[in-house]
Amino acid sequence: MTGFAGKQAGCEMESKALKHQLYESLRQLCEWLEKNDYHGYDTFDGLSSPILRPLTFSNKFLRQVLQQGVRRFPLNIRPLLGIPKSHSTKGMGFLARGFIRLHDATGDAAWRDKADRALKWLIENQSTGYSGACWGNHFDYQSRSSYVPKGVPSVVWTSLIGHAFLDAYEHFQKDCFLEIATSSCEHILRDLNTFPDGDSLCIGYFPGQSLQIHNANALAASLLARTCSYTRNDSYRVLAEQAILFTARHQRADSSWYYGEKGNLHWVDNFHTGYVLDSLKYYTESTGDERFRKVMMNGYKYWKNTFFLLDGTPKYYNYKALPVDIQCCSQAIDTLVLFSDLDPEGLPLALKIAQWTIAHMQDPAGYFYYRRYSRWLVNKTPTLHWGQATMLCALAGLYKLL
Repeated sequence: MTGFAGKQAGCEMESKALKHQLYESLRQLCEWLEKNDYHGYDTFDGLSSPILRPLTFSNKFLRQVLQQGVRRFPLNIRPLLGIPKSHSTKGMGFLARGFIRLHDATGDAAWRDKADRALKWLIENQSTGYSGACWGNHFDYQSRSSYVPKGVPSVVWTSLIGHAFLDAYEHFQKDCFLEIATSSCEHILRDLNTFPDGDSLCIGYFPGQSLQIHNANALAASLLARTCSYTRNDSYRVLAEQAILFTARHQRADSSWYYGEKGNLHWVDNFHTGYVLDSLKYYTESTGDERFRKVMMNGYKYWKNTFFLLDGTPKYYNYKALPVDIQCCSQAIDTLVLFSDLDPEGLPLALKIAQWTIAHMQDPAGYFYYRRYSRWLVNKTPTLHWGQATMLCALAGLYKLL
C-alpha cells in the first residue's frame, strides 16, 4: 500500500489508537468513581476538618489560613485532619455531561443510565429556599472577599449544572430537563444582585453579595441565552446580553480578562478564561448576536497562544506554568473541543493535552492527580469535581469528536 491510500490507512489507524487510549482512560476513571461511590475530596474543603476548624475561632483570617493551607499543601493531608470524601453538586453536573456525551458517542445504555442517576441526584440535592433550581458547596467556604456557608448557591455551580440539564434536554428530548434549566434561570433573575455599568451589568456570584467576577457573570449569561433559545423568554435574553456586554467591555488590551475587576482579583488564569470563552460561544450561537465574535476570537487566540507549552502542558497563570493543575487540563480540552468548528488547530492541541494529562496526571488506579509541582513532587489528592468529573466530561467530549 503506497501513496495516498497508505497515508489514509495510517491516519485511520492512528485515530483508532487515540480513541482506544481515550476510552481506556475513561474506563479506568469510571471504575475508580464507582469503587469510591462517586465520593472524593474538594479543593476548598479545608474548613470541613473537625480537628482544626474549632481552632479558627470564627476568624476570617484563620479560616483562610486553614482552607488555603489544606488546598496548597503539596500532599493530601485531609485524612489526617478528619476531612471526609463527599459527593459534589458541581462534580455530579460535570459527570452528567460526560455520561451524556459517552451515550451519544457509543449508544451504550449503561452511559444513559449513569447520566440519569447523576441528573436525578442533582434534582434531589438542590439548595433550598430560593426562587429556582440552584446548587452550592457541601462545605463552608472562606474567600478573600466573603464567607459562604455550605448550601448557599453559587452562580458558577448553578450555571454549569444548568448546562448539564440543557445537554440532557437536547439529547434525551425530555421536557423535565428543560424545566430544571428554566428554573435555574429564574433563580438567576430573582435571587442574585446585578451591578449596573452604563448599559451593561454584572451578575453577582452569590445571593445577597457584591462579588463581580467575569467567569461567573459570563456563565450565568450563557445559561440564560441557551435556555432562551428554547423558551423564547425575552427577559433571559435581555439579561444575558447586558451581562455579556459587561465582560466584553472589560477585555484587556492584550485580549485577556482579569478574574475580577476589584484590585485584589487582578490575575489571569487558564481555566477561568476558558469559562469566559465557552460562555461567549454559547451566547453567540444561542442568540445569533454577532457583536461579540471579535472579542471572543481575540480572547481565544490569546488564551491558546499563552497557556500551553509545546508538549501540551497547560500553564496555570499567564506568566508561569507551575503548578500544573488538573482543572486547567480538563477545561483546556473542553474549550478546544467547543471551538474546534472555528479552529482547525484546536482538535490536535486538545489531543496533545489529553495525552500529556493521561501520561503525567492519571494514577494507575484510574483517578487523576490534583496538581503537579515538579517532575517529582505531585499532589495526588483525588478531588471529585476538580479532577475526576471535569476530566471525564472533557475526555468524553474529545472522544465523541474523534
